[in-house]
Amino acid sequence: MLTSARNVADLVRASARRGPQHAALIDVASGSSYTWQTIDAAVDAFARRLADSGVEPGDRVAVRLPTSPEFAVAVFGVLRAGGVVVPLGGGQPARELQRVLADSGAGILVGDGTGSDATVLSAPSLTEQGPEFEALRGGEDLAVLGYTSGTSGVPRGAMLSHRALISNVEQCASLRPAPVNASDRVLLALPLFHVYGLGPGLLQVAGAGATAVLLERFDATSALEAIEQHRVTTVVGVPPMYRALLSTPAEDLRAKLATVRLFTSGAAPLPAGVIDEMRQAVGLPIHEGYGLTETGPVLTSTLVDGVPKPGSVGKALPGVEIRLVDTDGSVLDLDEDEPGTGLVSARGANLFSGYWPDGAHGPDADGWFRTGDVGYFDAEGDLHLVDRAGDLIIVNGFNVYPHEVEQVLCELPAVLEAAAVGIPDERTGESVKAVLVLHEEGSLTSDDVVAHCAERLAKFKVPTVVEFAPALPHSPTGKLARAVLRKPLGA
Repeated sequence: MLTSARNVADLVRASARRGPQHAALIDVASGSSYTWQTIDAAVDAFARRLADSGVEPGDRVAVRLPTSPEFAVAVFGVLRAGGVVVPLGGGQPARELQRVLADSGAGILVGDGTGSDATVLSAPSLTEQGPEFEALRGGEDLAVLGYTSGTSGVPRGAMLSHRALISNVEQCASLRPAPVNASDRVLLALPLFHVYGLGPGLLQVAGAGATAVLLERFDATSALEAIEQHRVTTVVGVPPMYRALLSTPAEDLRAKLATVRLFTSGAAPLPAGVIDEMRQAVGLPIHEGYGLTETGPVLTSTLVDGVPKPGSVGKALPGVEIRLVDTDGSVLDLDEDEPGTGLVSARGANLFSGYWPDGAHGPDADGWFRTGDVGYFDAEGDLHLVDRAGDLIIVNGFNVYPHEVEQVLCELPAVLEAAAVGIPDERTGESVKAVLVLHEEGSLTSDDVVAHCAERLAKFKVPTVVEFAPALPHSPTGKLARAVLRKPLGA
């Protein structure tokens, strides 16, 4: 049972003992398949290698590898060795990478060390065997330091304990039918360093002893081929993935997806029309969930009731409480005829322990955490989100705070004032739009701006649209009127 796990890596050990020869990870790129016994032994060997390299319990270890079996072994190996995983994407510019490494204190980086000053270890071997390594630490000990932008735009490390991550695996697994069971083959074409790919993806598979079909990069053609070839039964996706799949003719889509029993979506709002289109095309809906890095991550899902509802992210998972509060933290009175809109507040064993390094701004004394997202409950008790924290932009499921982009834009000497806003993008959900006011003698082109940002920001944060304006709109109190900026100039 999952409840016996204290360390997240115990999930792998338990699956190896229940079904040692059951396929654990299938690497689509190479066609290689690895059993749970093989993965567990590789995790042992890598944990020993880390210990021999000087990693001590509590040390932060960055993992910068693509979606692959090596990523999985590296993460579970760090955790089994008692270390703290700092998951990193491969696309960060050197400045952004160094900032996270410096803040976290991660002195060792597993994988691609380009642009870092850390001690670099190569990716783990999938075939290396070693004596059993007993997992160090667990429970309330820190397991993952997931960096997510704060309201200031400066990335902060959300402290996720073994308890929080295992609790969320158990909360999801307690749904009936379970989103993942041992007989499932789960397509993971998500970046596993993102908390959505890590938690509902990799950790759910490990907890159930299922099989993950790993695709490093998503495109509709390769995903459909992988689903058909490996008889995938569950797809863990994001809205742009489903939009791309729906561009395939319905007859072909039905044939390729014949083995799939469940589609789930998270990380960004799912357009209502996509649910209906998928149901019409293949006879199955898409179930939507909601969560944050700080909540381990899943809070709600339409799987709770089993009926997707366009515009809704469903009800709280078993063991999770959701309520709406005012800006002062007081609980809203929902006994009115009209639905009350408020800030979403959550409580559960899956919540983080605050922000690194001192646990600041975590759950309050009663265990409640205000997400900053705004929503309301409908008559059936399903949660609907109507706004997001601050002016957050979500690109392919990744958070972009305007302030972070604006700081980089204002490094350009010609820029007097800058604003960044999210605009709809059919491929990525949203993309970043920059609006600049130049000094009187300043001169810039759109290409200059994009090139400057590309050297300093992760690819998904780089503006796709650049406009120049004589002035930026502000409210009477001086607040930037971002809603106006989301419209094209002159609209």
